[in-house]
Amino acid sequence: MPEYEFRDVHVPRGVSRSATTRLLTDHAEYGHWELYRLRLHPDGSRSVRLRRRIIRQLRATW
Repeated sequence: MPEYEFRDVHVPRGVSRSATTRLLTDHAEYGHWELYRLRLHPDGSRSVRLRRRIIRQLRATW
């Protein structure tokens, strides 16, 4: 079962859709995050939950 870490990002209502897309693209490209959930609130703000997989390195036993 893979393990994930999560990051919550809040985007205020004045931010355009294209600016939000750029923000999430930068997180995905440079931080290796993927979109997990996007919630659009009635006031126009967005709550975004990103996730990325935790890769654990096994210790070498020689």
